[in-house]
Amino acid sequence: MNKIYVTTSIPYVNAAPHVGFALELVQADAYARHFRLLGHDVRFQCGTDDNSLKNVRAAEAAGLQVRAFVNANADRFEALGGRLDLSNQEFVRTSRDPRHVACVHALWRACAENGDLYRRAYEGLYCVGCEQFYEPSEFDDGRCPEHGVALEIVREENWFFRLSRYGGRLLELVETGEFRIVPAHRRNEILSLLRRGLTDISVSRSAERARGWGVPVPEGDGPDAGEVVYVWFDALANYLTGLGHGSDEALVQRYWNGAERIHVVGKGISKFHAIYWPAILLSAGLPPPSLLLVHGYVTVDGRKIGKSAGNGIDPEGIIDAYGTPDALRYYLLRHIRSGDDGDFSAERLEAAWSGELAGQLGNLANRVLALLDQSFAGIIPPVPDTEFVQQAHRLPGKVSAAFDAYELHVGLADIFEFIGEANRRFTKCAPWVDAKALLGDPVPEDRQATFERLGAGLAEQVYGLAIIARCLLPFLPAAAATLHSRLGIASPRLYRDQLIVSGVKAAPQAVLFPQRAVA
Repeated sequence: MNKIYVTTSIPYVNAAPHVGFALELVQADAYARHFRLLGHDVRFQCGTDDNSLKNVRAAEAAGLQVRAFVNANADRFEALGGRLDLSNQEFVRTSRDPRHVACVHALWRACAENGDLYRRAYEGLYCVGCEQFYEPSEFDDGRCPEHGVALEIVREENWFFRLSRYGGRLLELVETGEFRIVPAHRRNEILSLLRRGLTDISVSRSAERARGWGVPVPEGDGPDAGEVVYVWFDALANYLTGLGHGSDEALVQRYWNGAERIHVVGKGISKFHAIYWPAILLSAGLPPPSLLLVHGYVTVDGRKIGKSAGNGIDPEGIIDAYGTPDALRYYLLRHIRSGDDGDFSAERLEAAWSGELAGQLGNLANRVLALLDQSFAGIIPPVPDTEFVQQAHRLPGKVSAAFDAYELHVGLADIFEFIGEANRRFTKCAPWVDAKALLGDPVPEDRQATFERLGAGLAEQVYGLAIIARCLLPFLPAAAATLHSRLGIASPRLYRDQLIVSGVKAAPQAVLFPQRAVA
């Protein structure tokens, strides 16, 4: 049993959450569930980035106190996790978690003791939306390449971190695979940045510019009095806050020093997680992350969804409309490639629900279990050793390989390819013909052979449905649990738990994905 620590990034709370962040949440949750089903000791953490200047300015624009504004939006992000059926054990809010200041200060002091913090005057062009400085080679016409807004000139004397000291070590970590970045094109982007060379970064800002909001620089009673810690140094530390770093090291030893450390993040912040964060950790004497899974953007008509872009789609509204999180989970995990951008549309979501979930899986389960109830009072006959059953046996391996390759969309495609084969086989074998013959008058001469053929055909289909239910657990936990219940079997704790369906009594009602009344 391996120990595995899975985290999402922590979003700014300058506005309500949108469907783009839901993609990251359900990807990370699928991995956490998958690893638990493999038998690993998994800790899964989410949270919010409360201390950014972006949040402060959004609160000012809304005419609200910063704390009230931040708390209200952070509440919505935390609630979204519950609505999406996430399995996280921890949710860290960086402005109110009492462990966070201690964690940030512990990291800061460790970096300082290693000689990696120093003071200097600085002038640069800054994007509040990205919360980062840009070099002249990174933008055109003085505008942020990500948000398209004019960059702000910032002049300050503050603390800098010696990022340049760690370029060689980071390059070695990525090149050797000790620190994996997936997919490959994101890894190549980071390698390009590392080979170009790193420059030191500012890690504090004046409290005046931060409007007094943020984590204060520790021991700030000299020239740094009145400064707060730069938001990225602050925010990245949250991954250790939830483990009690700086206050109680037991979980740090278990889930950081002694575990595989996996971050799921969007491509817009991959540099911070692939360069800044591991460098800070190395400076502080802590191991770097093990794996960075980088997803793309969710777009609408090819345009990135963003809280500040005004084109956000409310994920809770979608959940309410379908009465389950699984409609949205399915669309994001199957119809958006795991490592790439993908477009969202309500029409395609509805087509996926009615045509794939209801039309393929739901319809198959309903037909099989209705006929089983009619012909065998719901008691599942012995499962034959057919090629179809062997095909079902191979499905979990395909799905596991998709997780290994960070291709969750492929895993779901494999599941639904098997569902398609099950539907075709059910139609070709036409077990309802045998069922009707057995109820007819006269009874067919080969009654026993007909009865056995009918039982075998239904049993192999039920076995296939049980394998499908097991494979769907990390993707669609609610629907998978319901399907297990309809089949009369318990949801497994582990993938490898023995699967017995013969002799079990299934339920005749198997409507998993009811048709919606669309206005």
